[in-house]
Amino acid sequence: MPATDLTDLAEGSEAERAADALANVARDAHEDDLAGIPAAGSDTPLAQAVAADTRKRISLTGRDLPRPASTRVLTVANQKGGVGKTTTTVNVAAALAQAGATVLVIDLDPQGNASTALGIPHHAEVPSIYDVLVDGDPLSTVVQASPDIHGLWCAPATIDLAGAEIELVSLVARETRLGKAVRAYVAELTERGEALDYVFIDCPPSLGLLTVNAFVAASEVFIPIQCEYYALEGLSQLLKNIELIRDHLNPTLHVSTILLTMYDGRTRLSAQVADEVRSHFPDQTLKATVPRSVRISEAPSHGETVMTYDPNSSGALSYLEAASEIAAQNAAEKNEERS
Repeated sequence: MPATDLTDLAEGSEAERAADALANVARDAHEDDLAGIPAAGSDTPLAQAVAADTRKRISLTGRDLPRPASTRVLTVANQKGGVGKTTTTVNVAAALAQAGATVLVIDLDPQGNASTALGIPHHAEVPSIYDVLVDGDPLSTVVQASPDIHGLWCAPATIDLAGAEIELVSLVARETRLGKAVRAYVAELTERGEALDYVFIDCPPSLGLLTVNAFVAASEVFIPIQCEYYALEGLSQLLKNIELIRDHLNPTLHVSTILLTMYDGRTRLSAQVADEVRSHFPDQTLKATVPRSVRISEAPSHGETVMTYDPNSSGALSYLEAASEIAAQNAAEKNEERS
């Protein structure tokens, strides 16, 4: 080997040794800092969240849920806006339909957001729930099938519904018009040998005649509660109105389900609100909580629920868990009847 090659090799060896020495110095200098960084183990919040989602996905996805013996009619209500009523309605309905149930969503909010999320046209010319309430049309003439999920149906809302409260004032039996329409529709399906497992009524953020119609039509109230202080303030007033409806118009009405939405486990406030609600309503409050999720917010802009937009997201899995708890109430009722 030429002498110049030996010289280069020696220089290269010295350079490598120098680099190793510098690396050792740097490693020693930062050893204390590195020791303070926690390992990405099962005790980290991210790892815990991933593990929880994985357990939900394995245990819930693709599973058939127990169906009710008769049609359950649930009014999704909370007079406070922005608590997730519509989001909860469409996603729980979608999750139940994906599990084999037949579900009808009645969009009673003039904004028509539930119709949008389910991909149902609701412009002014579309037959809607307004025609049922004001003109007395059969519910079957306005119901449309969801384009994405088999077994999911929707009675859309149009902008005409914004004036329905005023028009209902002068009509006979104004509080019971929706209830009569729902009962007639269920009877019509039964005559055809078809079963309707669930009816979810999405209410506007108010306690006017539209919401009163929803309370009279249903036997169960499903309340989504945002995990913030203001959400608790409006709950007492809502419960008073439910009690008035039960005393004067619908004795079977009761709060069957409460779902905590927009839950942020990093904040103490969310935990406090959750504890407060669970302490007052231990039997009605679902174990599932719905987190704040970008995917849940994005889904309606694509005319979808999060159950089809991103079924593996944390939001979709949370709604699937909530739907499974609601369906479990069916099995519990059947067991009580047997006993």
